[in-house]
Amino acid sequence: MNELKGIHHVTAITSSAEKNYDFFTYVLGMRLVKKTVNQDDIRTYHLFFADDKGNAGTDITFFDFPGIPKGIHGTNEISKTSFRVPSDTALGYWVKRFDRLEVKHTGIKEQFGKKTLSFIDFDDQQYQLISDEHNEGVASGTPWQKGPIPLEYAITGLGPVFVRIANFDYFKEILEKVLIFNKIGQEGAFHLFEVGEGGNGAQVIVEDNPNLPQAQQGFGTVHHAAFRVEDSSVLEEWDKRLRSFRIPTSGFIDRFFFGSLYSRVAPQILFEFATDGPGFMGDEPYETLGEKLSLPPFLEGKREQIEKMVRPIDTIRSTLEIEKEY
Repeated sequence: MNELKGIHHVTAITSSAEKNYDFFTYVLGMRLVKKTVNQDDIRTYHLFFADDKGNAGTDITFFDFPGIPKGIHGTNEISKTSFRVPSDTALGYWVKRFDRLEVKHTGIKEQFGKKTLSFIDFDDQQYQLISDEHNEGVASGTPWQKGPIPLEYAITGLGPVFVRIANFDYFKEILEKVLIFNKIGQEGAFHLFEVGEGGNGAQVIVEDNPNLPQAQQGFGTVHHAAFRVEDSSVLEEWDKRLRSFRIPTSGFIDRFFFGSLYSRVAPQILFEFATDGPGFMGDEPYETLGEKLSLPPFLEGKREQIEKMVRPIDTIRSTLEIEKEY
C-alpha cells in the first residue's frame, strides 16, 4: 500500500473573504495562489493561500458560505492548523509582529520538542506557528518571495493538524489500522501521530477530550483536512482500502487543480485525500497567480453567471512593491 505522503491542505470557513485575503496576505505573508469558487456552491469564494509556487503541503484554503453562523469550538473537530517557519528565532519575530498588529497569541511554548506560537484571527479560527529548527521528514515549501515577511522568518508550509476527539480509542484505530499512521509521542491528553517520511509536514496531533460539548461547524472552524498522495492511481488504491474497512467515500472527484477523495472518518471529521498535481499554474502564470477569478473548465461556461454572484475582490499584487517588514 502506498503510504500517505503528509498533509496536502486544510480548508476552513471565513466570515469575510476580503478580511481573510488581507490577513493572510499582509499579516501572515502567505501568497494567494488561486481565487476561485466552491465547485459545489458557486455562490461561494474559495481562496487558496500557499507558498511561493503553490506546492502541495503548503496551502490553507477558505470558503465564505453566505449567511453561515459562527462556529462553536468543542470536541469532534479539526481544531487547529499549524504553519511551519524555519527556526526558533523566527518565532521571536512573529511575537513582535503579532504584538504590533494586535493579533491575539499565547506566546512561545513547547510541545513534542518543538517551539510553537498559537494565535487566532478575526473569526477565532485557531492556528499555530511551529519551528522547523529540530525537524526532520517531509520537506517544506518556499516562502512567498515578494511578500512582506523577511524570507528567514516567513511561513513555508503546513505543520501538524490538530484533531479534538471524544472517542479517542476509535480514532486511534482509524489512524493506525486504516490510514497507516504511527503514534510517536504523548503529552497529557495530546497524542502525536505521523505518516510517511514524518516530521512537521506529516503529523496529526490528537487531543483526547470527551468532556467538551460537541463542536458546531461555521465560520471560524475547519471544514476538512487533506492528505497527499502521488497520483490518481494511488487515490484509487485508497478508495478501495477505505471501502474495505466499510468506511464510505465520495469516490474520485476531479477538482482540476488536483484529484480528490473524501471520507468522514469519525463524527464531524472529514478527511480528503488529494493528488500532488497538476497544481495551480496550469491556467495562470507564476507572476500573477491568484489575481483573476480562476474557473476550472467545467465551470468556465458559467463565468458570466458566477461573476454576477460573487462580488469583486481586488487581489492584484504583481504591480505593488510590498516592502519587507522587520
